[in-house]
Amino acid sequence: MALTDEAITKIRGMIQSGELPPGSRLPPEQQLAAQMGLSRSGVREAVKVLESARVLDVRRGDGTYVTSLAPRLLLEGLGVAVELLRDDTLLEVMEVRRMLEPVATGVAALRMSDDDLDRLAALLDDMRAAADDAERLIGYDTAFHRTVVAATGNETLTSLLDGLSSRTLRARVWRGLIEGNSAHTTIEEHHAIYLALRSRDQLLAHASALLHVNTSEAWLRAVLAAPDGQGDGGA
Repeated sequence: MALTDEAITKIRGMIQSGELPPGSRLPPEQQLAAQMGLSRSGVREAVKVLESARVLDVRRGDGTYVTSLAPRLLLEGLGVAVELLRDDTLLEVMEVRRMLEPVATGVAALRMSDDDLDRLAALLDDMRAAADDAERLIGYDTAFHRTVVAATGNETLTSLLDGLSSRTLRARVWRGLIEGNSAHTTIEEHHAIYLALRSRDQLLAHASALLHVNTSEAWLRAVLAAPDGQGDGGA
């Protein structure tokens, strides 16, 4: 493992220094190992690790390339990690969402296109039509918030919030809302966010999103505290 870690550090250093820019091809394994003064096995394992992290792209019969290093690639594994978090840590994820999502929504109020706003209006209609169906609501809810955050034009922020807003987290919130007969109220919170965005009111959009995340967090706490919500590890 020590040799693999050293190989990972050296390859990352070559990428960070610009010696291996995005899209470039790595030297053949034997040459790369000699260049770094490491064994071929250590380099091979390092490449596997960096491939899993979406830093490298191994193309069989062609070679190994540095990926685009775009945030959507490098942060792709965050959602998988969130899915595996246990109950108490899911609440920490909601806290992070509360820090980021309202700010992103406020920024989106100044940057959203009319087409984006029309899409949100259509998603609101879909949400109302599916008010008693958690699975459909999860999809519409995800699309709604993704459309809002993507309008910021900040790919890192979009990828980060995509990962934090996992399907597991949304499913538990929506099931709690439906069972508590509060789904319609939360859908209206989405409507309030939409109206603030449509009016290009940054402060109102921020406040509306903060209220919505707080509601979701409160319901998640209620779901996790329920006897039948115990011991499933948040999955």
